[in-house]
Amino acid sequence: MSWNQIYFFACGAVLLVTIMTLCVVVIMPGTNQWNKNFFIILFTVFVMCMIALFVDLVIYEDPSMVLEEKITVYFQYLMLSIPMPLFTVYLLRTCGENWRKSFLFRVVVGLWIIYFILLAIAQLTTFFYYITPANQYIRTSWHSIMVAPIFAVMFINLAAVIHRRNKLPEKYFIAFMIHLIPLTGTLFINNMIVESLLLVVVGLCISTLAMFSIILYDQIESYVGQQREIAHQRASIMVLQMRPHFIYNAMMSIYYLCAKDPKKAQQVTLDFTTYLRKNFTAIASEDTVSFSDELEHTRAYLAVEQVQFEDSLCVEYDTPHKNFRLPPLTLQPIVENAVKHGMDPEYEPLNITIRTRETNSGSEIIVEDNGPGFAPADDDCEPHIALANIKHRLEMMCGGKMTIRPREGGGTVVTVIIP
Repeated sequence: MSWNQIYFFACGAVLLVTIMTLCVVVIMPGTNQWNKNFFIILFTVFVMCMIALFVDLVIYEDPSMVLEEKITVYFQYLMLSIPMPLFTVYLLRTCGENWRKSFLFRVVVGLWIIYFILLAIAQLTTFFYYITPANQYIRTSWHSIMVAPIFAVMFINLAAVIHRRNKLPEKYFIAFMIHLIPLTGTLFINNMIVESLLLVVVGLCISTLAMFSIILYDQIESYVGQQREIAHQRASIMVLQMRPHFIYNAMMSIYYLCAKDPKKAQQVTLDFTTYLRKNFTAIASEDTVSFSDELEHTRAYLAVEQVQFEDSLCVEYDTPHKNFRLPPLTLQPIVENAVKHGMDPEYEPLNITIRTRETNSGSEIIVEDNGPGFAPADDDCEPHIALANIKHRLEMMCGGKMTIRPREGGGTVVTVIIP
């Protein structure tokens, strides 16, 4: 395989990687808009630079395309320099500094302008480099002077990262160092040891991909953490929004039972206490809970409700499979939703069946009732809010899902699947 073929292969591979990464940046979740815009600009520059390099590999042996070669080389030099001041802006913003008023940014921009002027001079003279009539790119001994401002920018950026290491999150500090050190090394090799623009491009791409992957991981991790916190807060809100009339009815039931059936009053008090304890335990829980705990919570709630509704509420349990975990406040709110929207004096007694089973894909919970069911409604209508919250927490906390469908003969069937 010739060097030309190796260059073509390497250039095509890097171009493909940069295009794929640009697509990932455009659609990636878990990052703020400023970060996304930064990486879109950065990888767009890489794509343009790789396209220019690819064109260069196609035309550089054609003596009739000297002008095109000169334009392509200029474009490569220009595109390779743009990430330097972009990185300075990103560094300053990450450290919480105003990059527009930063002395560091002004120095970097000043050096970049000097480089731009020297690059413009190179287009009018043969002082730094030139293209021969045979369409060959030749660097002179003064070439290092032209690229010296870019070297200076890189060393300044490296020193700035080290100086601000206490202001940077640890992952960002590592990412920035991974970005700068290989890039500095490849530029040094290209200018002092062996001439290879492709080596610089590949080094820049790899170092930036490494930085991007670490920062993207950190951003997604932060995003997932925020979503877990939101889910936890939603669970807390659901707990704190316990229906006042349910508490009132429970207390009044206990009050009347104290005189009528003291033993039963004791049991209802115990069930109600268990219900409250499980609610407040759910507030403090940041992780999944065992199904047994969630079932105990549900049993306590239903026991209190059955005191009020008596024969109008019948519950059947078929839960042989209990060895799995799920987000707190999953089963109990589903059952409470069935009671709240299924009890109707004009309807037959409400029958609720709670079943569990183990399948090849995980664990399933089926809550079935013979109530009136509910029609599709707006997202801000009950019972859709409660069920939407449960569905969201299932997805975020354990990758589970929930489906709701009408029951044959009337009613609703809610199925929860825990992987």
